[in-house]
Amino acid sequence: MEELILFEAEKRLMEIIWQEAPVESGRLVKLAGDKINWNKSTTYTVLRKLIAKGFVKNEDSVVSVLIPKEKVLISESNQIVNESFSGSLPKFVAAFLGNNRTLSDEDADALMKLINDNLKGGQ
Repeated sequence: MEELILFEAEKRLMEIIWQEAPVESGRLVKLAGDKINWNKSTTYTVLRKLIAKGFVKNEDSVVSVLIPKEKVLISESNQIVNESFSGSLPKFVAAFLGNNRTLSDEDADALMKLINDNLKGGQ
């Protein structure tokens, strides 16, 4: 899977775009000013970077999403597992469940279903 890397400023603008898209670029400038205190220049600079990276498009002054948030979250999660846990999902889960965190029965059932649905060779 390709790595979908967003820097912090890009993430902040993408959150607005994901929530509002399709959005007229002038309205996006206003939203960025209201929500994250950015000026027009900053908004358009970051928007150009997002366009260049292929995350959004701006046609006829309307900004639309090309890469959905879920796809970015999956890429970021894979990157964390690969970089911080040497690609080991069990090490990641063990770290996540550390510090006396417990799973509800519903969460445990959902995880077991996910594991069973994704076993190699199926069951």
